[in-house]
Amino acid sequence: MNASQMLAARACQISAAGQFGLKSAEPVPSPCVSVCRMAPDRSHCEGCFRTLDDIRAWSQAGNGERRAIWAAALRRAGLALPEELE
Repeated sequence: MNASQMLAARACQISAAGQFGLKSAEPVPSPCVSVCRMAPDRSHCEGCFRTLDDIRAWSQAGNGERRAIWAAALRRAGLALPEELE
């Protein structure tokens, strides 16, 4: 399974659990798939497709910002967005 497939599977799991929903009381989980390596051009992580700025901001981000980071990462990976992130 490649990194984008792992990211897609993680997004499906989180979506199915309702954790992307606006009414979820729990923090939106990280997109990290434990493949922590920057792309050669340093534009994004090759595992989760987040930028360095996204990774730095994650721990302090609220759920709205976390959903936006997820959406951007999925777009970078060329993946469809779960309905809750569109």
